[in-house]
Amino acid sequence: METGRTLAYFVADVHLGLDVNSPQERENRFVEFLKSIPAGRTGALYLLGDIWDFWYEYRDVVPKGYVRVFAALMDLMDAGVKVYFFQGNHDVWTYRYFEELGMKRLVQPCVVRIADKDFCLGHGDGLGPVPAGYRFLRNVFHCRPLQVLFSMLHPRIAFCLGNSWSKGNRLARHEEYVFKGASEPLVKFSEEFSRQHHVDYFIFGHYHCEVSMTLSTGARLFVLKDWINSSPYLYFDGISVSGGYFQKSE
Repeated sequence: METGRTLAYFVADVHLGLDVNSPQERENRFVEFLKSIPAGRTGALYLLGDIWDFWYEYRDVVPKGYVRVFAALMDLMDAGVKVYFFQGNHDVWTYRYFEELGMKRLVQPCVVRIADKDFCLGHGDGLGPVPAGYRFLRNVFHCRPLQVLFSMLHPRIAFCLGNSWSKGNRLARHEEYVFKGASEPLVKFSEEFSRQHHVDYFIFGHYHCEVSMTLSTGARLFVLKDWINSSPYLYFDGISVSGGYFQKSE
């Protein structure tokens, strides 16, 4: 991180395009948040997956819309902020487009050093002893031959299927996830990982609930809530990690 650029921001689970509450208001809110980041003092922005509720790009075709989102991201990059992204379980089908825009894709669990602290980052899905059914589904979504077969569908059919699947998820059903603490697979993963690697902070998304806890190893675990009803983010000021909620200007 460049000298003087001490800030790093973390955000997850915006679910752009999800037809819950007001999708356009959520997109506007996210754009304003991106514009509010102090570019001159920020070294990096980490997008921790599921920024889009459904994303599928063909070799020569990408989803329409989100022009203001990409413009805000590119403004940050033009100002010297590095933008990193992780694939979530909803926007897993990103191939080259984001990187062509200047972003860099990271693969979970990814350990990065910011200032003098070590961060383990990712979306959070599939980490730890998750149920076999979910692990199988995740492997299906990441299977390259199946992705190639899906790409043979006409985009109208592909996006109809994808959006129909998204509408059946927990967010669309307004179901709250209850984080199970020490028995949670993500906590078990973080505990084991931090016994083998030095980590100061674990930061993930995916669970759609706010978590801040200290592990037995002394590392801190944060899970970011989604953007459906609020605008949560985390930031690192070079000393410690803090949380915040972006307030959209009137």
